[in-house]
Amino acid sequence: MFLTAPQLPTDLFSAIADLKRELNAVILAHYYQDSDLQDVADYIGDSLGLAQQAAKCQAEVIVFLGVHFMAETAKILNPEKQVLLPDLNAGCSLADSCPPEAFAKFKAQYPDHLVISYINCSAAIKAMSDIICTSANAVKIVQQIPPDQPILFAPDRNLGKYVMAQTGREMVLWEGTCMVHEIFSERKLIELKHRYPQAEIIAHPECEPNVLRHAEFIGSTTGLLQYVQKSDRRAFIVVTEPGVIHQMQKVAPDKEFIPAPPESNCACNLCPHMRLNTLEKLYLTMKYRRPEITMDEELRQKALVPIQRMLMMS
Repeated sequence: MFLTAPQLPTDLFSAIADLKRELNAVILAHYYQDSDLQDVADYIGDSLGLAQQAAKCQAEVIVFLGVHFMAETAKILNPEKQVLLPDLNAGCSLADSCPPEAFAKFKAQYPDHLVISYINCSAAIKAMSDIICTSANAVKIVQQIPPDQPILFAPDRNLGKYVMAQTGREMVLWEGTCMVHEIFSERKLIELKHRYPQAEIIAHPECEPNVLRHAEFIGSTTGLLQYVQKSDRRAFIVVTEPGVIHQMQKVAPDKEFIPAPPESNCACNLCPHMRLNTLEKLYLTMKYRRPEITMDEELRQKALVPIQRMLMMS
């Protein structure tokens, strides 16, 4: 991005606050971001909450602390605003698992199917969809579809299987997965439960079915956060990206949160794409107003329709 390392201010938090006022900017952050980035954000949420917030945003500049498809969604909803993303390489393994050309051929095999796509997909996939959903509203949206209407669900097969189990609806699934949520170890989860028998297992529906069967509560990141706040249990094994634990500790400081382990001994349950954004990159993005999310207008308009349907159905 820069040929030489630019000079950074000593107090990045103060400098970012100053730039936010100068730009009339709003900072939106996902729960999976580093804790420092969550702390400077104006709004922290999951994919549904961030989309809803972006739809009603009044600021002139939207700075997105998340991954590329999330910033794209903000641009789809706000064509007249500048949308900035600190690192354009902050992609998504799930979105990458659904290439537009391959999905178009797959979709053509089911011409009578309604296409419901998880928001974790590219603008091109959204443009080929009838309705967008998130992990927070997928079940609710599928329940609103007439029983005789066949459904094609993309790109996350695990979320699709979870929705099928909750609704009793058969759906054709695209075989995509999230690299973070598919690496949780069932064996290690059971071992962890034996070590912390008092802890309740809570999980995100993007996890594999063999992991979800051990969960006592399944929900979106916002759903998990609300659950631990209201629950009378004192300890939780959290089976999702551990960035959300920062907010859990804020809303329930007297409770214990144990991140679920991946299959290997690596830190694979940290999303490498989410973690590409840093406080330093955020400052530089706001100072120089780049990288900026841009989009072909025809594509934007096509992708907008299924997102608007989701927001109305939510």
